[in-house]
Amino acid sequence: MRRFMTALAAAAFAVTAGIGPVAVADELRVGVEGAYPPFSWKEADGSLKGFDIDIAHAICEKMGRECTLVEQDWDGMIPALLARKYDAIIASMSITEERKKRVGFTAKYYNTPAMFVTAEGTGLDITPAGLAGKAVGVQRGTTHQCFMEKIYPDADLRLYATQEEVFLDLAAGRLDAQFSDSLQADEGFLKTDAGKGYAFAGGPQHDRECHGEGAGIAVRKGEGELLDALNAAIVAIREDGTYKAINDKYFDFDVYGD
Repeated sequence: MRRFMTALAAAAFAVTAGIGPVAVADELRVGVEGAYPPFSWKEADGSLKGFDIDIAHAICEKMGRECTLVEQDWDGMIPALLARKYDAIIASMSITEERKKRVGFTAKYYNTPAMFVTAEGTGLDITPAGLAGKAVGVQRGTTHQCFMEKIYPDADLRLYATQEEVFLDLAAGRLDAQFSDSLQADEGFLKTDAGKGYAFAGGPQHDRECHGEGAGIAVRKGEGELLDALNAAIVAIREDGTYKAINDKYFDFDVYGD
């Protein structure tokens, strides 16, 4: 571990100094979703905003490369990477053993817990028995789908293409609960007008097999030079205050986690 961290620190210095990995290429094509506020969303003018978007630009700047953001629906995120539509994914993708079979990951760049949201006063029992037959919405193809299928197999699981669609159906009364990243639910729903009368329920939920060890940047397997450069850039933006500035723009605490 010490040798690994020393190598990362040295690489971070090289990136900051403008040497080493920056010579790989001028452009870095980054796959993003654009439908997962506050991590990524699209403005009316078509511009992409959010925590993931700012992190992507900061990472590219540290590497001395120009960011080209490529929008991609979540279901096709990894297939598009493997098809070389882009070079890396920065889209709140959790590092899991299952995904590691297909792609390589950097170290985490944030880690927040997942939680249920329900209408206030429902008294919904957040247990496998309590959620049996209850309509619970999650975004399809996420770690949250894995978790629900494993831990709450008897729930009436409803799958959606985007997290925004989950929130719309929850607010419309078509769901008993939704399950997602806690920060995404708080910023993207509970703090909005649509989220009035709703609250977290059941406390933080985590299963390492499904949720992994935090969100990382994904690359194609065998691209060790790019992976090293990305890891070094994560270290560098944490050390020079860039990460904190981006974090504080969106959140009230350090989402990097323990």
